[in-house]
Amino acid sequence: MSANSPLTESPTATSESRADRSLKLALAAARTADDNRGEDIAVLDMRSITPEFDYFVIATGNSRRQLHAISEEIDHCLEDDLGDKRMGIEGYSESRWILLDYGSVVIHLFDAETREYYALEDLWHGAERIDLPWDTEKSEAS
Repeated sequence: MSANSPLTESPTATSESRADRSLKLALAAARTADDNRGEDIAVLDMRSITPEFDYFVIATGNSRRQLHAISEEIDHCLEDDLGDKRMGIEGYSESRWILLDYGSVVIHLFDAETREYYALEDLWHGAERIDLPWDTEKSEAS
């Protein structure tokens, strides 16, 4: 076994690095949605609620074209720039709710009506909402 083998890492170091990586992916996805004019962007920390994934990223788009653009740009950012691999995609052709599954991070892109109907933030109300660094910068600049 080499010194860099995952089997020689402490469990705490491994889980911390997963949590850090998941947060980095979630924030990159949220930032990409923001850069593509996504609205009402939320990152929810799901780690205390479910072991299945670490974060939800939720954003609203105003049209099918915009939802596709946000989805494709998030894929580009997470796969090409950050080296992660998408595990699945759902709802792309219908474009009312596009779900991008990156394992530890699940991204939900909605049209406004569908987001209101499913109300994921209410359903998962126990999740902590993560502050988005660029939202803080915008409000300080105002």
